[in-house]
Amino acid sequence: MLTKKQHELLVFIHKRLSRDGVSPSFDEMKEALNLASKSGVHRLVSALEERGFIRRLPHRARALEVLKMPEMTGSRPDTAPGNVVQADFGRSDRGSQTSEVPVLGRIAAGVPIEAIQHETDRLPVPPDMLSGGEHFALEVSGDSMIDAGILDGDVVVIRRCDTAGSGEIVVALVDDQEATLKRLRKKGNSIALEAANPAYETRIFGPDRVRVQGRLVGLIRRYH
Repeated sequence: MLTKKQHELLVFIHKRLSRDGVSPSFDEMKEALNLASKSGVHRLVSALEERGFIRRLPHRARALEVLKMPEMTGSRPDTAPGNVVQADFGRSDRGSQTSEVPVLGRIAAGVPIEAIQHETDRLPVPPDMLSGGEHFALEVSGDSMIDAGILDGDVVVIRRCDTAGSGEIVVALVDDQEATLKRLRKKGNSIALEAANPAYETRIFGPDRVRVQGRLVGLIRRYH
């Protein structure tokens, strides 16, 4: 499955190769997809390569080869378990049934990583997943929330807010530098960030060290 931006980039590369015989530069890709930086292009290219749609030709600059297009991938699962939404964003006829939220990079569900980055993509989501207010999406990296049904590579949809109840799964910013996806527990004057995997320890902080960035409202899983 491809996100909308991944699909747009694949089509752009395919058209340029067909027309010019050479793949576009990263600057041209950035401009064509209206991305803020070339790092977003690198992520999209890497994702397409990992999914087997393109490959980089060694020892040649600007050398990409399109191996297949989405319509060549054959049958795909048509159901998804529970309340997980199966992502299939290659189909433009779904536009009237979805709303788009910005994808702001990756979030660690294990050891915290630097948070919330600039927009790297736009993600169509079912409107009934959005409960009003501002929303954003993050790709999950890590396995510390697997017992809550959140797997490495899933995309979480977050409603932006600065407060959350005890027991809610949140994006928490620690010391204004690191973000992590955890279950928040209020323990007296302390804040606990609790994993949903017994292999990870609960981390406890003073209230001035943790700021809630948003709470989990939805989950999207891609099937390859």
